[in-house]
Amino acid sequence: MSRFLFVVPPLVGHINPAVGVAAALVSQGHRVAWAGEPALVRRLAGPDAVVHPCPPPGAGRGPEGEPPVARPAEIRGPEALRFLWERFLVPLAEAMAPGVRQAIASFRPDVVVADQQALAGALVAEDLRLPWATSATTSAEFTDVLAAMPRVAAWNETLLRALRSRIGDPAGSGDPRFSPHLVLAFSTPELAGPAVRGGDRVRWVGPSLTARPSAPFPWERLDPGRSLVLVTLGTANTDAGARFLERSAEALRARADRVQAVVVDPEGTLGSGSGAASGYGSGSGPADRDVIALPVVPQLELVARADAVICHAGHNTVCEALWHGVPLVVAPIRDDQPVIAGQVADAGAGVRIRFARAGADSIGAAVDTVLRDPRPRAAARTIARAFRSAGGAPAAARHLERLADGRKDET
Repeated sequence: MSRFLFVVPPLVGHINPAVGVAAALVSQGHRVAWAGEPALVRRLAGPDAVVHPCPPPGAGRGPEGEPPVARPAEIRGPEALRFLWERFLVPLAEAMAPGVRQAIASFRPDVVVADQQALAGALVAEDLRLPWATSATTSAEFTDVLAAMPRVAAWNETLLRALRSRIGDPAGSGDPRFSPHLVLAFSTPELAGPAVRGGDRVRWVGPSLTARPSAPFPWERLDPGRSLVLVTLGTANTDAGARFLERSAEALRARADRVQAVVVDPEGTLGSGSGAASGYGSGSGPADRDVIALPVVPQLELVARADAVICHAGHNTVCEALWHGVPLVVAPIRDDQPVIAGQVADAGAGVRIRFARAGADSIGAAVDTVLRDPRPRAAARTIARAFRSAGGAPAAARHLERLADGRKDET
């Protein structure tokens, strides 16, 4: 039996893949604990999860599952990257580091599993000479997007070096986003392409999908005679998504003779806002069978039934759709999303459109393409086969077991 400590940021999309891996380890008799935000981890991993508190900076100042520092919706590109590092990743690492050290002292793990955005896990494990693995819940980092921006890359390296000197081993030199021991990539080259970064430590395990607490849904309103299109912008983009959701609903309603839409609408964008409290979403009452707008939906169950997904190119949503061979319309907003959207388009599994400029016409045309052209669906199914053969959470657990045993990890 070995002990594994998962260090995770307060982000739903980064915790969910780790939940499946942790469950696979527990099923093999190992012990698992978490370092993170207790309420969020227990909501996703179960009420009995052992969680060592690592409160994020500004804990309690924002919706659960979102970054604790509110980010202006208009920030894009290099400005968004700077904000992410200076206002979220670095403060988060500094805030979590004492809790991570305390968790390691109390739990005494054989291996630390550190999310790429929970830098404290990697830096503290490195400082304490503990074996650690990277949990890469997005494949964007493997592409080295800063290679074409040397000044930004140098700034990023300086930031990491200063952070290491404060919370880790100042003599260390490796990138804390890529463990020298093991990097678990929750994708496959069929979508992500070959890894430019991470070297021979990368293990492509495919998505780690696990059951989640189900949300109520009016299943009786679904029409099996029409194509089902799911529209979602994830858990951390509601501040930027009002216009896009409106244009998507307009495009899909114009195709109501052959398309039915389910729109995830947390803020009640598609109407006066009165519907959200009743559970039917703004402006989408029980009688509306063309555009069903709800603040929360059982996404995994809906994706399994969908014919297409319109989304922000969040890694988890993309992988959930492709796991089921469902083609996508991707409209990236910021962060890693442009990279993931490029991967979807390059793989032929969907159509990329511009989030800020997309109108009902361009959204509708993209939906028509993925529903009528057989090639995106065929590409999506090819990726689905690769995902399923990669092994998912059980494969990730086996790699971690080898690391804990001190054995050479084989692909």
